[in-house]
Amino acid sequence: MSNRSRRKKTKQRNQLSIKNATQFISSSDPEIISLLGGTPASSGYSVTEASAMRVSAVAACVQLLGGTIATLPLPIYKQTDKGREKIKPPLWRLLNLQPCPAWTAASMIEWWIRSIAFRGDAFSIIGRDNQGQSNKIIPLHPDKVKVTIDDEGEITYAYKRKDGTAKGVHADDMLHIPGFGYDGTKGRGLSIIKHAAFQSIGVALAADDFSGQFFVNSGMQKHVIKVPGKMDDDAIERLKTEYKNKYAGSENVGKPMVLTQGLDIKEISLSSADVELLDSRKYQVVDIARAFGVPPFMIGSTENTTTWGTGIEQMTLGFVKFTLQAYLNRIEQEINRKLFRQDEAFVEFNLGGLLRGDSDAESKSLRQARGGSQGPGWETLNEIRAKKNLPPLSKEDGGNKVYEPKVKEANARPEKVIATA
Repeated sequence: MSNRSRRKKTKQRNQLSIKNATQFISSSDPEIISLLGGTPASSGYSVTEASAMRVSAVAACVQLLGGTIATLPLPIYKQTDKGREKIKPPLWRLLNLQPCPAWTAASMIEWWIRSIAFRGDAFSIIGRDNQGQSNKIIPLHPDKVKVTIDDEGEITYAYKRKDGTAKGVHADDMLHIPGFGYDGTKGRGLSIIKHAAFQSIGVALAADDFSGQFFVNSGMQKHVIKVPGKMDDDAIERLKTEYKNKYAGSENVGKPMVLTQGLDIKEISLSSADVELLDSRKYQVVDIARAFGVPPFMIGSTENTTTWGTGIEQMTLGFVKFTLQAYLNRIEQEINRKLFRQDEAFVEFNLGGLLRGDSDAESKSLRQARGGSQGPGWETLNEIRAKKNLPPLSKEDGGNKVYEPKVKEANARPEKVIATA
């Protein structure tokens, strides 16, 4: 079926999506506020995208995830009889350099990860030319997208444009990368800051605010001022104001106190250790990192030891396996099913730059598979090269041959060694 026929067939469905989107968008702001800002955390602080990014642990997690994935090349391969080989169709530029004039490929991927973390889903429109070929990818803000799934499982999209109108989009023309928790009925994944780190971020915001006040007021130093006689309310307020102006604040630390008229002062200070301020902040870093699936030591929390190995390769391997791979699989699958539906081409992130494993152990394993220990091999040279994203060798060069060691005859006579003068 041609792209024109497909669009004509789904015109009514898109019109319905526009109608639903108009209703959704007109009431979306209260829903979003309720989702991320209307209900404060137990600490009393509202957790929104903006406030969450003020927490250093949240910002570090998002930057680590998005920045790491954005550095990975996204080559395009084509499956052939000889294996897979790299190709560079026009889509390569969209996925690796510039998806549209306003975005670079790295910025788009970082935006996808941020959208998944904060809203649960990432959306981008696939622009097409008159022949139906993809010529641009336009990232969207998740709050402006409405997902509609009917009883038969058909999914359509609509989004709010800058002029306030809604536009329906067919599922084939929308890259939708959901986060964890996507159930196929509501069309949305779960927001990390709402479902996993809501309370932790709220506590972290409160701790940051408390820490600021702690140092502004020269730590937790508090005093009781004794006066010999009775003071009225105005005199008490003037005394407190005078004390604050002269002795409170970091700029007044170390200044001697001068008390007159029989005033006496008693310190009832509590240190930051007494109120466990620092320990509380350390715990919030670990808790937020846990919610994002990021090892705490990778965002600067080095107080606790890790069992992920002692080398940078082992730690990187654990991060790739247990955290990044889930994001990479979702992105690869969505791109492959939307941009390469009728082709034998596909994309796959190149993880070579992140050290897929221990280099020594990997080399030994590949050597064994090839038969490097003089035993029989079980993989061809081209199969091994494919694992390293290398082009295949020709048949004449032995690329498709499995190594088999030569067996010496049992009754073979040993060679005679003739001594020479």
